[in-house]
Amino acid sequence: MSMFCYQCEQTAKGTGCTQVGVCGKKESTAKLQDLILFATKKLAFYHDALLKKNIKNADADHLILDALFTTVTNVNFDDDRLLGLLKKIVDEKHKAKKLCKENNISVEEICDCTCGCGCGCEEGSSLEDLLKKAEEISISKRKESEDADLLALEELLTYGLKGTAAYAHHAWTLGYEDDEAYAFFADSLAMLAKGKADLTELLAYNMKCGEINLKVMGLLDKANTETYGNPEPTSVRITPIKGKAILVSGHDLKDLDELLKQTEGLGINVYTHGEMLPCNAYPGLKKYSHLAGNYGGAWQDQLKEFKEFPGSILMTTNCIQNPAGYLDRIFTSGLVAWEGVLHIDNQNFKPVIEKALSMEGFSEDEEEKRITIGFGHNAVLNVAGKVIDAVKAGKIKHFFLVGGCDGAKSGRNYYTEFAQKVPDDCIIMTLACGKYRFNKLEFGDIEGIPRLLDIGQCNDAYSAVQIAVALANAFETDVNSLPLSMILSWYEQKAVCILLSLLYLGIKNIRLGPTLPAFITPNVLNVLVEKFGIKPITTADEDLKAILG
Repeated sequence: MSMFCYQCEQTAKGTGCTQVGVCGKKESTAKLQDLILFATKKLAFYHDALLKKNIKNADADHLILDALFTTVTNVNFDDDRLLGLLKKIVDEKHKAKKLCKENNISVEEICDCTCGCGCGCEEGSSLEDLLKKAEEISISKRKESEDADLLALEELLTYGLKGTAAYAHHAWTLGYEDDEAYAFFADSLAMLAKGKADLTELLAYNMKCGEINLKVMGLLDKANTETYGNPEPTSVRITPIKGKAILVSGHDLKDLDELLKQTEGLGINVYTHGEMLPCNAYPGLKKYSHLAGNYGGAWQDQLKEFKEFPGSILMTTNCIQNPAGYLDRIFTSGLVAWEGVLHIDNQNFKPVIEKALSMEGFSEDEEEKRITIGFGHNAVLNVAGKVIDAVKAGKIKHFFLVGGCDGAKSGRNYYTEFAQKVPDDCIIMTLACGKYRFNKLEFGDIEGIPRLLDIGQCNDAYSAVQIAVALANAFETDVNSLPLSMILSWYEQKAVCILLSLLYLGIKNIRLGPTLPAFITPNVLNVLVEKFGIKPITTADEDLKAILG
C-alpha cells in the first residue's frame, strides 16, 4: 500500500497524495510521520493519566510538541531524524506507562504497540518492518472501518493540534510555556488514542482547540514582544545591497537574533525571507545595522529565489522545499530538516557564516525599493482614536482581513485581484505569507492611515483579533456586527488552528479558499456552514458585491 496524506490544501487532485507528497515527502517519510503521530497519541494516553493526578513531566510535554510540529507540512524530510524521534517517543511512552503502574494509576487497556496491531514491533524493528506496520494505522486503513464524519472531525482536531503545537513550540523556544495548553495536548491526544468519541464530543474538542490556540497565540505574542519589543511601523528595503549575504527563512525569531549576534562586524548582510519579513519591525531585531531588509517573496518562491541568492541560506522551522541545486549552501535548524542538508544544533551558526564569507555575495546595489510593515495590535491600537473617527466620519467604510497561508496551486491570484478591487474607502489588513500576493502594490492611505496594514506572521492572527475586539468595544457592538470581513487562504495546519480559534470566538461568514479541506466531509462542512456561515471564495467581484452590497 502506498502513502496517503491530505492534511494540506495542495494535496494531489484535491483528494490526497498517494505516491509522493506535493510537499516533496517520500512514501517512507509519510509513513514514519504517521507512526510518530500514532506513537505520540499512545504517549499522551499515559501522560494524560499522570497529569490528571498532578504528576508532571516536562520531557513528555516537550516531546509531544516536537512530534506534532515535526509532522506539520514542510518541516522534516529526513527519515533518520524521524526514526530518532520515533524512538524517543516510544521510550518516553514506556516511562509514562511505568510511572502509571508505580503510582497505582489505573488506565484503560489500549494497544500501545507503535504500529497498533499488538505485535510489539517497536522493539528492534527494521525500517522495512515499521513501514509495513504503518499501513495498519494509516488514514486509508481507517477509512475502511471508521465513520467518515467521525474521521473528518478527528483529523480536523489532529491538524489543529499540530498548528497549535507549532505556536507553543515557538513560545517555548523563548522560554514561555503554559500548563493548560500542555494538559490539552495530552487530553485530546489521549481521547484520539481511545477512539471512542462521538460527533458531539469531537466538535467540542475542536472548539476547545480553537480556545487553547488563541491562548497559545497570545502567549507567543507575549514571548515575542517581551523579548524583542512591540513591532512598530517600519519601512523595509526589499532590494539587495552590495556585499556578502545570508538569507533567513521560516518563522523563528530567536534563530535570527542569534545569527545577527554572531555576524556582527563580519561584513555580512542578513536578509529575511517569507514569514521572517515581520522580524524587521521588532526593535530588538532591527537594531542590528546589518539586518539589511527582505529578499524575495513567500515560501513557495524559494526554489527560484534560493538558487539566485548569492550567499548562504538558513531555514528555520517549517516551509522548506526540495533544495536540489543549492544543497551545499542551505542549512536547517530547530525541527526543520532535509536529507543531505547540514543541520545546525545549539544555534552555532559558524558553518552558515563561513559559507557566506566564502561566496561573492551581491556585486552591486539594486535600485532601492521599500514596503512598510509592523502594524501589530500595539501599533494599530495606538492610533485607534484616529481610525474610529475616520469610521464615524464615513471616510473608512469597511475593513477586510485578506491573508493567510500562501501556496503555488492555481487559484491564488484571487487574493491579488480581491485586494486590488477593494474600494479606496476601505482598509485591508493582512498577515502571514498570503500578503505576498499584493504587499508590494501601492494602496495609498485614508487620512494618513495606510490602506494596507501588514499585521505580521500567521500567529499574529492574535493581533488581528485584538484589533477587531477593540473596534467592537469602541462601537459598543460585537465583532460580527463590525464592517469587517475575513477573506482567508489556507495551506497547512497552522491555518487550521487559526480557523478553529476564529470559530471558537463565534466569528461568522469567513470566506475560505482557494479550495476547502479534502479531509472535511459534506456533513461536517454543512455543520460549519449552518453554525458559522463559512463560505468558499467565488470570484473577487462576486464576493465584494455580496459583502458591500
